[in-house]
Amino acid sequence: MKARRGKAWSKIAALALAILMTLPAMAAMAQESKAEKQQMFLDGARLWPVYCSQCHNARPGSEFSPAQWDAIMMHMRTQSNMPAKDARAIKEYLKGGL
Repeated sequence: MKARRGKAWSKIAALALAILMTLPAMAAMAQESKAEKQQMFLDGARLWPVYCSQCHNARPGSEFSPAQWDAIMMHMRTQSNMPAKDARAIKEYLKGGL
């Protein structure tokens, strides 16, 4: 019985150690992700006039919820034939990604 408990604790300790070892990498990925989101927001701000202002007046991003912007951008992407990368950037801008 004690041998099984010892193995269980050994597995728990190994799992805890593995989690602790991945924390710095996860923090670095989160920081990189934040920088990427900021860059996408800036790209979206630059691209909005190129694609959207031809047909739409400027609107605040808060006019629609994030889920609504997802649906709107999916529709507008097909209507305007814009590349997916540009659509993601504009969507980040409209959602207020900073």
